[in-house]
Amino acid sequence: MTGYLTTHVLDTARGCPAEGIKIALYRVTGNSHKKIAETVTNDDGRTDAPILPADKFKTGTYELVFFAGDYLRATGQVEGEVLFLDQVPIRFGMSDPAAHYHVPLLLSPYGMSTYRGS
Repeated sequence: MTGYLTTHVLDTARGCPAEGIKIALYRVTGNSHKKIAETVTNDDGRTDAPILPADKFKTGTYELVFFAGDYLRATGQVEGEVLFLDQVPIRFGMSDPAAHYHVPLLLSPYGMSTYRGS
């Protein structure tokens, strides 16, 4: 079995999945970031397919960037040019070449959290 990466976003302020959040995935090597994928969450707050599917999976250090500010503005939760949370980066490592890694984001206008999900 080959590993893969999935993610999803829950809007904890509104108590629902966060639909329409753009997410970019970068592979990190030293100080270098290389974008390898970009997607948008669906009506369940998930991506339609793994953001890093099995055929492209490699162990290493990665960064997911969630464009939360666009979503928070669109849902009327915040306004203005400068937001407390705008682009939310989560850097993490994947060391098991056969594992399913799941990195969710729990989001509100003034707080966020993540964990290794299943």
